[in-house]
Amino acid sequence: MTLKIELPDDQNGLTEFITFADRVRPDLGARWPASVELYLPMLMGFSAFMAGKSVRAFVARDRGEMVARVAAILDPAYARRWGEKLGHLMFFEAAAGARDGVRAVMDAASEWLRGQGARAGRAGFYLPLDMPFVIDEYDALPPSMMRQNPDYYHSVIKDAGFFCEKGMVDYKIEVTPDLSARYRSALEAARRAGFELKTLAEIPREKRAHEFGPAFNEAFYNHWGYVAASDAAMEEMLMFIELTGGLETSICAYDHGQVVGTLMVSPEETAHAVVRPGRVIKDSEKLNFLAIGVREPARGRGLNLAMAAQAYLKLIERGAKYLSYTLVVDDNWPSRRTAEKLGAKVCANYVVYRRDFGV
Repeated sequence: MTLKIELPDDQNGLTEFITFADRVRPDLGARWPASVELYLPMLMGFSAFMAGKSVRAFVARDRGEMVARVAAILDPAYARRWGEKLGHLMFFEAAAGARDGVRAVMDAASEWLRGQGARAGRAGFYLPLDMPFVIDEYDALPPSMMRQNPDYYHSVIKDAGFFCEKGMVDYKIEVTPDLSARYRSALEAARRAGFELKTLAEIPREKRAHEFGPAFNEAFYNHWGYVAASDAAMEEMLMFIELTGGLETSICAYDHGQVVGTLMVSPEETAHAVVRPGRVIKDSEKLNFLAIGVREPARGRGLNLAMAAQAYLKLIERGAKYLSYTLVVDDNWPSRRTAEKLGAKVCANYVVYRRDFGV
């Protein structure tokens, strides 16, 4: 094997970097296509998400063919928040049989992070850009922002010096009349408690990020691995949510005029999936993406259930037969109990990897 490591940094090179994901599993019946429009500005440093961060893309080639890729990012805000000099290894993809290429590209990216002062690297969790690796449900089409990795990723990532750092679960709900009634009841209870729920479509565009962002950041402040996003970065994310049709299902909740809860829901987008001839997308694969957060003063009052209920009822009105509560960290029991109260069941398991550079 003749391996070469490259560091693409122009539009053509980074476009090839992004679209490599489309070539990893050519036999997959249904998959999400690589999004050049979303990721190219980030990798080129034009996105508000990249402000104050350092990012470098790495590619491994064997005889001229790309066989593995990863992007290394160093976020000083992470070190300030969590007191750890940790870098992130995002957008990992690798062809089958590219074990040596994976080791080479991960070594190169890790060494670059080490040179930037990082003492460890995390692969598979850097919200909202990088999601964890699935460990069981490999062929079903997940919600659109989730990762679809093949099973061999786990062995090649571990061979590259990584270990399992954190587990996560994905939740799915089968819609029933009883659940719809439960959702209506939860929504009415929140209204009686004095909460006002507004969809993002009801909030003027110029106010959305300012209303949504600070409350979302505060609600997620103690969430494992989360780093607060600026209003500018949040505005970019809400623009993406708007493109997916999510302004009517994403919510700000108010208590006496103050935002105390936030819900980000992107409806199912299976019309944009790449589907092989003969493959039919099941109703159970037509899933939304969800992220929910409630500020501390409003917790324990049913607001989390009410926000999810309002969004779910809207999706049910549109014909949804299944709903997603989406990712939860394994030991986040308050969120997991919320999922259960909403009628959700675990449908897939995910893992986040870490590599300590001193080992």
